[in-house]
Amino acid sequence: MVTGQKNQCFKNEERIEDLLSFAWKSWMNGTISDIIDPTLKAKSGSMHNIIRHIHIALLCVQENAIDRPTMALVVLMLNSFSVTLPIPTEPAFFMHSVIDAEMPLLLEYRQGATG
Repeated sequence: MVTGQKNQCFKNEERIEDLLSFAWKSWMNGTISDIIDPTLKAKSGSMHNIIRHIHIALLCVQENAIDRPTMALVVLMLNSFSVTLPIPTEPAFFMHSVIDAEMPLLLEYRQGATG
């Protein structure tokens, strides 16, 4: 929702990758604001709040289920700025390659199916 794009086949300039991988790389590079929809950036009074929501989202997709917050904790984190958020680790479905070797085939398949 924050990006204004669909989850699958996230378009990043000229590259296509999955949204979670792009978000994780942006988080690690310190460029997390790059994933935020420009319209939302313009209307938002607090980029800090949006980045905090992304931080919470990254905690929810951790590899080990025990590292993921419960829904009760997610609600608390969203409603209280006094809760210190743990640093997320690499998400469960992080794609290490920029473009998966099968991605062009997947895109070709989807285009053929729609048109």
